[in-house]
Amino acid sequence: MLNYEEELKKFKPSLEVEEIEDAVYQEDLTDLSDLLKQVMEQSK
Repeated sequence: MLNYEEELKKFKPSLEVEEIEDAVYQEDLTDLSDLLKQVMEQSK
């Protein structure tokens, strides 16, 4: 049987996940509100 507390102590997050997280936060991504603003500007 697994000892979950011991397994959790051994757990280390993947470095890839941390790298992806940093890249996402640094990137200026277009969201829905940006798209709506562009559509409204083009329709004028």
